[in-house]
Amino acid sequence: MRHTRLHLLLAACLVAPLSAQSAPPAARRIPKVDTLHGEVRVDDYFWLREKTDPEVIAYLEAENAWTAQGMRHTDALQEQLYREIVGRIKETDLSVPAREGKWEYFSRTAQGKNYPAFWRRPIGGGADELLLDQNVLAEGKAYLSIEQLDVSPDGRLLLYLQDTTAFREYTLYVKDLASGTLVDSIPDAWSGTAWADDGRTFFYLTADSAKRGNAVWRHVVGRSRSTDVEVFRDDDVLHNVSVSRSQSGRYVFLGSEGFTSSEWHVIPTARPTEAPRVIAPRRDDVEYAVDHAGDRFLIRTNDGARNFRIVSAPERDPARWTDWQPGTDSVFIEGLQVFKRHVVVSQRRGGLQQFRVVPLDGRPAHELAFPDAAYALSPSDNREYDTRTFRFVYQSPVSPPAVYDYDLDRRTRTLRKQQEIPSGFDPSRYEVRRRSVTARDGAQVPVSILLPRGFPQDGSRPLLLYAYGSYGFSMDPWFNSSVLSLVDRGFGYAVAHIRGGQEKGRAWYDDGKMMHKLNTFHDFIDVAEWLVRERYTSPARLVANGGSAGGLLMGAVVNMRPDLFRAVVADVPFVDVINTMLDASLPLTAQEWEQWGNPMIPDQYAYMRRYSPYDNVTRQAYPWILATTSLNDSQVMYHEPAKWVARLRTLKTDANPLYLRTLMAGGHGGSSGRYDRWREAAFRYAFMLDAVGLGGSVP
Repeated sequence: MRHTRLHLLLAACLVAPLSAQSAPPAARRIPKVDTLHGEVRVDDYFWLREKTDPEVIAYLEAENAWTAQGMRHTDALQEQLYREIVGRIKETDLSVPAREGKWEYFSRTAQGKNYPAFWRRPIGGGADELLLDQNVLAEGKAYLSIEQLDVSPDGRLLLYLQDTTAFREYTLYVKDLASGTLVDSIPDAWSGTAWADDGRTFFYLTADSAKRGNAVWRHVVGRSRSTDVEVFRDDDVLHNVSVSRSQSGRYVFLGSEGFTSSEWHVIPTARPTEAPRVIAPRRDDVEYAVDHAGDRFLIRTNDGARNFRIVSAPERDPARWTDWQPGTDSVFIEGLQVFKRHVVVSQRRGGLQQFRVVPLDGRPAHELAFPDAAYALSPSDNREYDTRTFRFVYQSPVSPPAVYDYDLDRRTRTLRKQQEIPSGFDPSRYEVRRRSVTARDGAQVPVSILLPRGFPQDGSRPLLLYAYGSYGFSMDPWFNSSVLSLVDRGFGYAVAHIRGGQEKGRAWYDDGKMMHKLNTFHDFIDVAEWLVRERYTSPARLVANGGSAGGLLMGAVVNMRPDLFRAVVADVPFVDVINTMLDASLPLTAQEWEQWGNPMIPDQYAYMRRYSPYDNVTRQAYPWILATTSLNDSQVMYHEPAKWVARLRTLKTDANPLYLRTLMAGGHGGSSGRYDRWREAAFRYAFMLDAVGLGGSVP
């Protein structure tokens, strides 16, 4: 059967040269039938999950050839867009050095090179020292990702994790920085490390078969892995295990976190062989995260505070919590950064981010003010504990990212670096608007809009509407240099801050997950309708884009309202919701039963069945659609968009372009090299421009 299926596919797709295909690839329909909660379910394209099947690879390559053929007339535009994107990047650049111990650490990029190199120099003067050059490591490899650069407390050894598969299969390496040689390695590690004070002992993670961090191990450099000690394990599939070192350097934190509950343990870095000690036992529906300050732990928790509060607990009795910053309905506490004499709390008020500085000597707290109507803040590379300097990044749709050092005592900020735009950037050419859209149930959905100055609000212009809306991840109005290639051609660009994120606090997240997930899709549709009603654009000129869980958003809204959009770009889209959530062997599935629901539970299955994109493709006209994926994506498997596109080809009644583009050596974020990623962005923008009739336009 397998040989016959391969033969038929090759006959259908590969008789003529791929570059000359006159019809799109037709995936074979081989029904897989099962029954769930009394409903007969037919999956015609289940066979596309067989990644090692030559037929599957042939099908994906045929789809790639069809996409390349359909987009060939935009090749010159793609090249122009690519040059514009690169022109806004300072290719040879240097990060702001971050102090840690006796060193300043920084990275360098060089024109023509895909990856950064990581360096340090002695504080007070001395020669620069190369720690790791990712370009050298990437030679001869189609993909390379480096994670978790972690220098030992004495500055002698470097831990890093390397993945050459794009499937998040890591090997942990230990490098002697004096000799430049590798002195140890641990295959099949997971992302997370923490050093003990002795500079020889460290803790690392391993994961289960579904790529869920599940165990922390203690290792001594140079010793056999067979001697490693497992210090913590959690095999509950709803929880992810993590390991990290406190900012104070006093503790190793061992976390076990799910979407609705948490538990943390600690080990003193001075005594790494001690057994872990629990901060507070897990309780249903109680989340907490811990940091260390002086003789106490500071803990962010939702216990008794939906928008979270911060409690203090003594080191000797960490389960005894007392309020340190109470929770309120108006302020959502996102996190905290602990220093020896100050704590900086990241919070949101009215949907906008703030930093609240709390001196630990009892002086009054204060908040940092920012003037723009829409902006984004993030703590930066704060490695030191004994400091009065807090580093953060500020940006807005018309303000490139700027790194500031803030003096926590003097309340002054110093600009250390702002992202340069070599090809030129004049913020006066653009306008930023922040609006609130009333959703169908009365919720007020914020929208951030970037427009070229003089944008005619008459419905004649194209507009790109972007959103995510899942996992509580907030899509703040960041600076996006690449999207200027659209805006400079007359596009509007809007970000809808829909439910499922936490832009407006925890309730905004809770109202966009599980049995409220439809709110996410309805919010996006309601914002799109508002943009049309207010004549920012029209359905014939409106383009939608989202990736991963935002790709689920794309798949859902295009089934619900295909008439509302001219084109949809779904990047690595999570579109086969029910089949994926039925298979606990897949990465992310089991723990996300608390995010989307468990299809084995009848009412949750019925709700998911209402929106799962793959299950709701129907015989109707669809807009232009581009779906992107990677063969080695471990977060959203390639077969989800492949199956979705195959079903769309069978059922859609229009002649609009439908493209699937699969990177054969990429991961969830696409290619690992920056120049390759910029080409991928140029391809997506060319598709959008072509869809609205601007395929040959210049800014």
